[in-house]
Amino acid sequence: MSDAGIECKQINKVTEGRPHIVDALKNGKIDLIINTTEGKQAQEDSFSIRRSALQGKVFYVTTLGAADAVCKSYAIDLPFEVYKLQDLHEQAKTIA
Repeated sequence: MSDAGIECKQINKVTEGRPHIVDALKNGKIDLIINTTEGKQAQEDSFSIRRSALQGKVFYVTTLGAADAVCKSYAIDLPFEVYKLQDLHEQAKTIA
């Protein structure tokens, strides 16, 4: 990916020894995880990766199609606002 101008670095799987992906997650070194699993060991490793990603609020996808969609969404520069569902519900009640 570095050929495409995206900074990336290979990192050890959990079973390959430290420092590994979970260590990097806990240290805040990861911005996006694309974790495609193949085989039983990879599926077992993915549990600790998903848990650490969730705790660290790191975006996590499991397919290349999803990764492609995420990357394309980063390229869109649209202004938008984020609303809490509860706030929208309250607004809807006042309109009705």
